[in-house]
Amino acid sequence: MTAPAIGIIGGSGLYQVEGITDVTEHAIETPFGSPSDVIMGGQLGGRQVYFLPRHGRGHRILPHELNHRANIYALRSLNVRWLLCVTAVGSLQEKYEPRHIVLPSQFFDRTSQGPAHTFFGNGIAAHVSFADPTCAPLRQLIANVAREFNLPVHNGGTYVNMDGPAFSTRAESETHRKLGFDVIGMTNLGEIRLAREAEIAVATMAMITDYDCWKVDEEPVTADAVVAHLHANADAAKRILARVVLQIPTEPNFPEHRALDSALITDRKYWPAETVKKLGVIMERFVS
Repeated sequence: MTAPAIGIIGGSGLYQVEGITDVTEHAIETPFGSPSDVIMGGQLGGRQVYFLPRHGRGHRILPHELNHRANIYALRSLNVRWLLCVTAVGSLQEKYEPRHIVLPSQFFDRTSQGPAHTFFGNGIAAHVSFADPTCAPLRQLIANVAREFNLPVHNGGTYVNMDGPAFSTRAESETHRKLGFDVIGMTNLGEIRLAREAEIAVATMAMITDYDCWKVDEEPVTADAVVAHLHANADAAKRILARVVLQIPTEPNFPEHRALDSALITDRKYWPAETVKKLGVIMERFVS
């Protein structure tokens, strides 16, 4: 097995990471299908890094079309143990302005994609602990680096995940706002859930592009309106990532790295061989 690696999933506006050397490309087919794109590997500050564009190069894949299982499985097969997600979001609170960065500590699921957000089933049941969805030490590293660059960052907050691809109605936006949610997006929850099952420690940089549509003195969000913010956010994300990667531990010793220890419910004698085979690297340490 190769040394534990760091994964990066880039969102809207972020399709590559600068400064990576010894570049390799990995076209991986998983038991769950194909990832969004070829995964680019390389060295960044002496660490092995793998980058995957969430929506594919050229932004070809809608949020509800994303194969999160294939994406996370492919990264785990490359021995990714820490994952940094970058994603565009709308703000649901006045204090979070466009080009601010929120590091979500909680998630609220408004998707219809639940069955696609787990590797388990087909004879093996697992229920991972998900009270604290993201890795606090990783979030703190990101927050520290963002502050070193004098970038506006908020460590903590709730990300509500809707299906899309249309943006919110005003009624939805007001409801989410009144419920106290902080940011809204269409993509990140599946990644976070599956990373926990894959025993990957994960943190998200939610890059604000707009105020959704609750702020009536602002124009409702449109794809065209967020482009300038996307480019600025991508530049900020690249700067942060290049420095955070250097500070991530070299050994996977966070609690998230043993998330399945207390999650597997099905007695091992009942595990179907074909399900164990399909789960592959997810279950490797339990069957080797």
